[in-house]
Amino acid sequence: MVCCMAEFLQNMRPAQSRLVLEVATHGQLQVAAVACGMTQPAASRMLAEIEAQLGLRLFLRTPKGMEPTPEGALIAHHARRIVHDHALMSAEFDEMAAGRGGAVRVGAVTGPALGQLVPAIRWLKARAPQIDVSVEVAPSGVLVQALERGDLDFALARLPPRVDDRAFELEPARDEIVRLMVRDGHPHLGRGPVSVRDLHGLPWILQDHGTPIRLAIDSAFHDEGLASPANVITASSLLVIVALLRETDSVAPMSQEVMDLMLDPPVSAGFRRLELNRLMTVEPYMILRAKGRTMPRAAGMLFDRVRASIRQF
Repeated sequence: MVCCMAEFLQNMRPAQSRLVLEVATHGQLQVAAVACGMTQPAASRMLAEIEAQLGLRLFLRTPKGMEPTPEGALIAHHARRIVHDHALMSAEFDEMAAGRGGAVRVGAVTGPALGQLVPAIRWLKARAPQIDVSVEVAPSGVLVQALERGDLDFALARLPPRVDDRAFELEPARDEIVRLMVRDGHPHLGRGPVSVRDLHGLPWILQDHGTPIRLAIDSAFHDEGLASPANVITASSLLVIVALLRETDSVAPMSQEVMDLMLDPPVSAGFRRLELNRLMTVEPYMILRAKGRTMPRAAGMLFDRVRASIRQF
């Protein structure tokens, strides 16, 4: 029986894989049927055939809709990659036939997005203007989930705790340097390098608990025998941080790349870097790809450029 089940799964048709995925995604057979371009009776027959071949139920009908059994969830998980790869194959054939440049979907945490992705994208678009590049800047947890779903070709991020690293191809990249930004005219400017102890009583604008930069700030205070700052606003949006810094004596830590963007022409947004008497870094980020998934040619070009740039340093 196990042999027969394995043989059937190895030879599942793409339409069968997509139906299982759509039912698991939407929880409604009718909606899944429309997504698959078939009638509901046809979808019902196909699902019944799959369950009969496996000799088990893939979905339970509940008042909330069709919920996958553990076996159904497992098949849907792998079906997502199968459907993604078939869509990728179709898209690449269309690109070849139409002479288009292709598409790239890439993600990064903020520092590498500015320091690595932006220059690499400029390089790519200068050589192939028709390539469609989409960039997602988000925390590592969001990016890793997007990689798992097949929504990104690669990402510059860190692996969150309790994520199975065996699902990814990993390449080490580099540390991020943390800088402190304040408004021009801040009372602590002009005193030379300051210590974190000098800044303990000031208001701070920090990212969420558990994010790398916030952990670095907390660790710096702990090294001085101090608790984390008490006067804190938690914000991750750069626009919000800028608005808060303009009129207060707050301190905002950010990556070196973001600091350079804010302080160098033509932006020069009326802020200054507050010099610390110590170097502050966060754990290295990595170049991440989903294991066993082939990138489109355009994504491969951008990936190679980013990797070469990182390896120069």
